[in-house]
Amino acid sequence: RLQRMNTTRVSSRLPAGKAESVALAPTEKNSMKAIVQDRYGAADVLELRDIDRPRYGDDDVLVRVHAAGVDRGVWHLMTGLPYLIRIAGFGLRAPKNPVLGMDVAGRVEAVGKNVTQFGPGDEVFGIGNGTFAEFARVSQKKLALKPTNLTFEQAAAVPISGGTALQGIRDHAEVAPGQRLLVIGASGGVGTFAVQIAKALGAEVTGVGSESKLDMVRSLGADHVIDYKREDFSKMGQRYDAIFDIAGNRSLRDLRRALTPKGTLVIVGGEEGGRWIGGVDRQLRALALSPFTGHKLRSFIANESSAALHDLAELIEAGKVTPVIDRTYPLCEVPDAIRYLTEGRARGKVVITI
Repeated sequence: RLQRMNTTRVSSRLPAGKAESVALAPTEKNSMKAIVQDRYGAADVLELRDIDRPRYGDDDVLVRVHAAGVDRGVWHLMTGLPYLIRIAGFGLRAPKNPVLGMDVAGRVEAVGKNVTQFGPGDEVFGIGNGTFAEFARVSQKKLALKPTNLTFEQAAAVPISGGTALQGIRDHAEVAPGQRLLVIGASGGVGTFAVQIAKALGAEVTGVGSESKLDMVRSLGADHVIDYKREDFSKMGQRYDAIFDIAGNRSLRDLRRALTPKGTLVIVGGEEGGRWIGGVDRQLRALALSPFTGHKLRSFIANESSAALHDLAELIEAGKVTPVIDRTYPLCEVPDAIRYLTEGRARGKVVITI
């Protein structure tokens, strides 16, 4: 296990509009603690190091990180699996960005000259680059003011998982009041948001998960729950207007069997399919089959935007959505946090505190 290292934090800030493409003035401390990897692999490749603070551009915000979320995407970027990730531009032999982490919540330290919506001291949340660190660069297009009723830890749990759930349920499944929705993987990071967002939209929600997590899924508002180890939703005779599949381990045939004749299937997860393409093949097959069936078979890549963050903030401040956090870990224990997440035991989100 990596040992915790003492750090000295710097409180000096650059005034809005004065930042250049280099993040820090020469008089500032130009280093920070960060979780770094030089090669792809398991959590053992991660190290806590002193590195330079990130540079930022005219449209970027430098955020002093207070918390950062952990999601399955972090594991994919750490391992470089499936290999399709490397081909997509994240680095063929080694990670292009050696610092892990995307979800972020913290305070604005400095801003680029084109940034007008944020200023030093603002409490924000969003999606950045290399957020398992004391400071992170975030595009102003992927940042929003932190919901006033959330802690930094809660806010860090929201951006990626909450944004995926919001877009999947509202925009792609097009859930409407009174519709029956099945959420497969309802107890995970995305699933806990999906259940709450669907209820906010007026749906009748059934959540699928393991027995030990079903009480938590009920507490989020699910009308019905299914223990996937004891019951097979595809053979229960119930038909759903929409299915939101996060777990990614059921066949298209099983999923379609549980849909109404004009129902919609949205696939956002998939850990099957091998080291080259992972679960992408199932999503591609769904998209190819959709024009030839009465079902709407969909998949998507979540749009990382401030608009989605603003919509989530409204739901959160209205009390309709609350982030679910299973555990928090300090920065020096990121490897343990990722191991815990990949074991499949987490209820909701895992968060790094800094």
